[in-house]
Amino acid sequence: MKPPVAAVVGQLARDLVLSVDAVPDTGSAADALDRREQLGGKGANQAVALAQLGVRPRLVAVAGEDVIGDVLLDQARRDGIDVTAVVRRRGALTGLIVEVLDAEGHWRYVQHLPASVLLTEADVAAARTVIAGADTVLVQLQQPPAAALAAARIGHDAGRLVVLDGAPQERADDLLAVADVVRADEQETELLLGGKATVERARALLEKGPRLLALGVEDGNLFVWRDGDVRLPLTGEKVVDTTGGGDAFTVALTAALLRGDDPATAARWAVAASGATVGHPSGRPHLTVEDLEKRVKELAGG
Repeated sequence: MKPPVAAVVGQLARDLVLSVDAVPDTGSAADALDRREQLGGKGANQAVALAQLGVRPRLVAVAGEDVIGDVLLDQARRDGIDVTAVVRRRGALTGLIVEVLDAEGHWRYVQHLPASVLLTEADVAAARTVIAGADTVLVQLQQPPAAALAAARIGHDAGRLVVLDGAPQERADDLLAVADVVRADEQETELLLGGKATVERARALLEKGPRLLALGVEDGNLFVWRDGDVRLPLTGEKVVDTTGGGDAFTVALTAALLRGDDPATAARWAVAASGATVGHPSGRPHLTVEDLEKRVKELAGG
């Protein structure tokens, strides 16, 4: 049986991660204890994780016509990502995200992600065949609303599993109407629900379209679907860097749903993947099905 295909609509960037004991004060310097330069951005990170979990990813993103773009796309191909739908924007520098990570696991980002490396509605329209031909479409709402909505509508009209990553602020009702799954972190959840996450508020949101909500709460995650709900705590993993935990969460949830897992089982896969990712620096995932199976059993008490 052929593996499922996922279209990931989101960001591609060069990730530079600098680990320090402590962030220096103004006017002073600090030595980096470690340095990582790699393929990054939410779209690319999710595509990498999908490939690691046996799903064939197709990335819809923007890179500049520069050497860094060449290097990152070459890495993406080695990671098993189809990059034929990545736009090479003339005159643009490929996006850059610099993370400074201290010994306590606190991060600070400095990023250069100008409009030139964000998707446009026209970019998405050009990738229609790639998006409609996938089994699932993961749409990151950090992209401009018109582009995100265009991608979600293509997936919805083609009968694909549409997963929104984030809380829609503009065209929210239109986006929710074409979504099957919505993943939001704790801050995004409060924006989405108009307050703290409750099952009642989540069920009211389901009436707008989604079949499953995965919502960050103070002590873990709340999953709500039409005939059930489950609240799962965070794993006991020592947190080194929360960067990428949400991306791994979204991917593992999606992969489980594609396999036909019920929402409660898919929820455990999501939490297990997030726990596996926050235990190492940077947002680049290092997931295996075998490790996640073990973690899921532990979460289920088996």
